[in-house]
Amino acid sequence: MTKIFLNGCCGRMGRAISAMAQDDENLEVVAGADVVANPAGVTYPVFDSLSKCDVDFDVIIDFSNAKVVPALIEEALRLKKPLVCCTTGLDDATVAMLKDASKVIPVFKSANMSVGINVLIGLVKQAAKTLYPGFDIEIVEAHHRRKLDAPSGTAMMIADAVNESCNNELEYVFERHSRMQARGDKELGISAIRGGNIVGEHEVYFISDEETVKISHSAQTRDAFARGALTAADFVKDIGPGLYSMDDIVSRAFNKEENN
Repeated sequence: MTKIFLNGCCGRMGRAISAMAQDDENLEVVAGADVVANPAGVTYPVFDSLSKCDVDFDVIIDFSNAKVVPALIEEALRLKKPLVCCTTGLDDATVAMLKDASKVIPVFKSANMSVGINVLIGLVKQAAKTLYPGFDIEIVEAHHRRKLDAPSGTAMMIADAVNESCNNELEYVFERHSRMQARGDKELGISAIRGGNIVGEHEVYFISDEETVKISHSAQTRDAFARGALTAADFVKDIGPGLYSMDDIVSRAFNKEENN
């Protein structure tokens, strides 16, 4: 049984994770933290911070706000507990803190917890290696109107994977309203759409004069991210210190298939 402390337990993702864990006999959310006082429908103790928690647990899942992550990292280090950080929009200083913490505790960090989006990234890497520089590359992402960061962390993760596959030659261009010039050969365009209740959509275009290749992923519900977060929590529970990501889970699955 993996016992989970859920930071941001009363948000949309927190509630999705709680609901999914209830249906898994090997996982249990035993406590959480949130700014919401006396949350309705939550069956476990909720504190205003991890530092106040008096319930034993195995691993921390964080789906909260970028501003609170530094304090959470410090507390995870104090408790020597594995941390699955799913919060996006982290600044460089916080990312550096996660890397430093991974020398002491297991840290799982991914801009997108969906297994499907990480398979997409693997496909995009192969496409970029094959099609660049003969094809222009563009990324378009869409999310709900409440999302704070733009472009999404996932779009930037995809962009970095593409750029790495293109020998880091590409220049990121965000929108084009201020650029009165033709598209450059080494541009990587990244565009964001915000509206309604879109869970998450990402499209990667490879465009030549003769044809277009599009690789896309659409999350139908937040359960895709909840399942990924719970899979990550179970993955890091008994693993040694280090910085892990969905790449490790996807690679393990691929290797398992190859060995069967």
